[in-house]
Amino acid sequence: LIRKQLTDRARDFNIILDDVAITELSFGREYAAAVESKQVAQQEAQRAAFVVDKAKQERQQKIVQAEGEALAAAMLGDAISKNPGYLKLRKLRASTNIAKTVSQSQNRVYLNASTLMLNINDKHYDEAINTLKK
Repeated sequence: LIRKQLTDRARDFNIILDDVAITELSFGREYAAAVESKQVAQQEAQRAAFVVDKAKQERQQKIVQAEGEALAAAMLGDAISKNPGYLKLRKLRASTNIAKTVSQSQNRVYLNASTLMLNINDKHYDEAINTLKK
């Protein structure tokens, strides 16, 4: 379109145009500002969508984690009620971990046996076992 218009206009002055090339093209300030504001708006919309998606994922993660913790608590309660020895086993494992941590520490810690063993020699344990046996 530009080539045809220039060729027609030059012909009026007996000039023959062989080729027309646009070497520089610039847009008005208003157009450039509009394009830039559109890009900024798109980036802000994408950022907002990302924040919403992230919040949804975090919410779902918390729900799944809470469900898992509730199930674990129910299973632990079930195991303890069916077998009081399970709680004693857990205490033994915990005391083993505590002893390992204390032994590897540079600090010197003095614990009496009942503290380290987390009261494993509990009379309530023996009573619970006797109740289950009956």
